[in-house]
Amino acid sequence: LQLTATKAGRRVVREKGTYLILRELHRWEREPDVLAACEKLIQVLIGDEPGPGMENLLEVKVPEEVEQQLQRLDLEEEERWRREQEEREEAQGSTPCPEEPSR
Repeated sequence: LQLTATKAGRRVVREKGTYLILRELHRWEREPDVLAACEKLIQVLIGDEPGPGMENLLEVKVPEEVEQQLQRLDLEEEERWRREQEEREEAQGSTPCPEEPSR
């Protein structure tokens, strides 16, 4: 995401075919935090370019109330991912992931 903070960075990331890689990663990834990061980056890559004065997103001043609202939405999204992950695990039974040691 840091690479997409500037207009030039977004251009380079798009030119390298990052969207296609992220799309494939999103299909098989199960970690909620990774999925959320993929979705956010995909939105940056496929979204409209920010308007004048917002070429460098790290320098944009975000009003405090908007920042609080975005943080709240992030928490809600994180909770939704956790619930969905738990539901998937319950549906699959208690089979451990290949990287997890058997108990």
